[in-house]
Amino acid sequence: MLPDERGLAPAGRPASERASATDHRPRDLTFARARRARVRHISTNREDHRGGMNKGRLEAFSDGVMAILITIMVLELKIPHESGVGALLPLVPVFLSYALSYVYLGIYWNNHHHMLHATSRINGTILWANLHLLFWLSLVPFVTGWMGENHFAATPTAVYGGVLLAAAIAYYLLQSAIIADQGPSSRLAVAVGKDLKGKISPVLYMSAIPLAFFREWIAGAIYVAVALMWLVPDRRIEKRIGE
Repeated sequence: MLPDERGLAPAGRPASERASATDHRPRDLTFARARRARVRHISTNREDHRGGMNKGRLEAFSDGVMAILITIMVLELKIPHESGVGALLPLVPVFLSYALSYVYLGIYWNNHHHMLHATSRINGTILWANLHLLFWLSLVPFVTGWMGENHFAATPTAVYGGVLLAAAIAYYLLQSAIIADQGPSSRLAVAVGKDLKGKISPVLYMSAIPLAFFREWIAGAIYVAVALMWLVPDRRIEKRIGE
């Protein structure tokens, strides 16, 4: 049917209105597509939430805490009021304890980074296990300063070993929580394997704690030996991630 002489459309609408409605169609299609994309995005987020929480915030929070702990430790190195080299001698025990704890925190940060890199998701248990680890690591600056200020006396040296033992156990619990959530065939579980270093370290700490009351230097040597053992590059997780 053709429009009449007044320019009306077959449905009785003016031709100008019909053209206007046609002009809005591309925008309507664009809006519809954007709405469908938004719905898909929300649906994907819900599925990710059901599958596990994002690990980004956990890793960022942990990195920030460890960075603050290192900053707190270095503040224990008091600036001498004298300019001679002899003014640095009283700071030697404090510096040595700082250097040892710096290495330990660096080891924990490195291993923690690799462990989370092999983790695909987290849950509430993993969050609390991570906070448990950070609690014991937060005590490292205190025991470091105490041991250094007292020139590696027996009690501070033993308490230092106690904090290292508690941190090692907390790390093992965090690792176990991640493996329990992701399964025995997960990348982390396969990479860790028997975890001999993780099992030997607490035994060495437990032996060093009583030895601190008899020979402090033996306990200190054990702490250094454990740190050196962990400083040896461990490529298990990196190899598993690269596969």
